[in-house]
Amino acid sequence: MQSTLSKPLRFSGCGLHSGLTSLITLCPAPANYGIRFVRTDQPPECAVVSATWEMVESSALCTKIMNHAGVSVSTVEHVLAALAGCGIHNARIEIDGQEAPILDGSSRPFALEILRNGIDCFDAPLTVLRILREVTFQSGSAWAKLSPYSEPWISFHIDFEDSAIGIQQKSLTLSNGSFIRELCNSRTFCRSKDVDAMRANGLALGGTLENAVVFDGDSVLSPGGLRHKDEAVRHKMLDAIGDLCLAGGPIIGHYTGHCAGHAITNGLLRALFEDKRAYEWVKCDADLYQILPGFNTSLAELPLVA
Repeated sequence: MQSTLSKPLRFSGCGLHSGLTSLITLCPAPANYGIRFVRTDQPPECAVVSATWEMVESSALCTKIMNHAGVSVSTVEHVLAALAGCGIHNARIEIDGQEAPILDGSSRPFALEILRNGIDCFDAPLTVLRILREVTFQSGSAWAKLSPYSEPWISFHIDFEDSAIGIQQKSLTLSNGSFIRELCNSRTFCRSKDVDAMRANGLALGGTLENAVVFDGDSVLSPGGLRHKDEAVRHKMLDAIGDLCLAGGPIIGHYTGHCAGHAITNGLLRALFEDKRAYEWVKCDADLYQILPGFNTSLAELPLVA
């Protein structure tokens, strides 16, 4: 069965890169609606931007989707990860600006309100994307792949010269609330030496030590330090889950990322859908539904951190 939000949920804050304040409202939507952003500051005839892999526009350091009229929404990955991790399949996301608010830099604020206010289910069949053969996308030394597996699974590896990050790797199932327990509160991060360069290029204008983890060599500059010792790789996994949400349904398979970013994951989805032998859409039965992200998830599983 499919699901949606039980009531509208409103959030306001500045965008990480634009620095502009926007209001975003996650609204219930009917079965088979999917996930769509609606720019309320645009004329109705060109306001809808579907959250699908084909709509992704090239952008630095975030995921940006754009419709055929040129209307876009950027930094959508954290809210999409929250929806996917909570098992939400249909949502109308109204936003009055060009970038989703960064809030605390993680998916936790979105997930908290979704779980606090409840989820409604429809008696409508849910289709899931099953991976049948391995597909890989690579750019330079970074790559990602999707492989056949019996459940939704994710693995990630990163390697940074800053000793406070260093080499980190993690692998976990995405079934039964794992995203909520393990990943949703992990914040976006950057290196101190990159901040000036990003701002000179019009990026990270809304970034602060309160909505991003800033590393400097062997130090963590953000107040309170890390929420997890390996928060950096956990956030990369969170980003990947948000980007994989653009496939259009839950994925039964194993995603592996090696130093991958948003463009790599979108390139992987494009490679996947170009190979008709690599996947199939299947109707979700009761047994399959019980291993999907969000099934049997409760507010009590949300990490007890900021």
